[in-house]
Amino acid sequence: MRHGKRFNHLGRTTPHRKAMLSNMASSLILHKRIETTVAKAKALRKYVEPLLTKAKTDTTHSRRVVFSYLQDKDSVQVLFNEIADRISSRPGGYTRIIKTGNRLGDNADMCFIELVDYNELMLKEKDDKAEKTKTRRSRRGGKTKADTTMTQDQAVEEADVVEEADVVEETDVVEETDVVEETDVVEEQAEEPATPVSVQETTEVAEESLTQDQDVVEEAPEEESTEEVKAEVESETTTDEAIDNEEASDEKKDSTEDDEKNEDEKAK
Repeated sequence: MRHGKRFNHLGRTTPHRKAMLSNMASSLILHKRIETTVAKAKALRKYVEPLLTKAKTDTTHSRRVVFSYLQDKDSVQVLFNEIADRISSRPGGYTRIIKTGNRLGDNADMCFIELVDYNELMLKEKDDKAEKTKTRRSRRGGKTKADTTMTQDQAVEEADVVEEADVVEETDVVEETDVVEETDVVEEQAEEPATPVSVQETTEVAEESLTQDQDVVEEAPEEESTEEVKAEVESETTTDEAIDNEEASDEKKDSTEDDEKNEDEKAK
């Protein structure tokens, strides 16, 4: 039975297990990545992460405590001089376990255990994701994690856009109120009664009427003159006709007298 079993003994005695974990921790610190079984990797993670936390305080005491676990001067020096600076901003979770499948011989679960801050490929991917900005928002499908996550810059830009929209709406409302007030003023002016005409206006109106009457009077004689001209022309034509008639009558008289004279001569 496994009552009270808090950790995996890994099928080894206590000294054998401690020596194995110490060697694996030293190898992980020196090489930053090792391959082992999943059970050993889980046991190693509990063993080495407290040592990494201890390395953040670079004192003689902490160096001696770490050396008591690792029993390797080189790994202690690398841990305090190199790794401590890299993990100083991380509050825990210094290692990562990546499963690789089963081993051919005994079908054991195999994996890689590595230091998180030394996997350059994953760090580049995180940097690229952080640099990428969201260029399109659509509501066709359900919201994904990428849609829900927003950077601070995008939030600030959206806040600025919202403020500008509010300002535009306020200006539109002010313009509409101004238009309404102007229409009200125009209606009030239309409803106001007509003001009494002043003396000057009446005099001006009278003068204009007099000038119009004079123009009519001046136009009337002109019309009369035209009628007189027509009458004179008609009278002249009648006189010409009378003269022509008289001349014709005189010619007739002369012709009759000549005829009479000729007849008298013939009779004689």
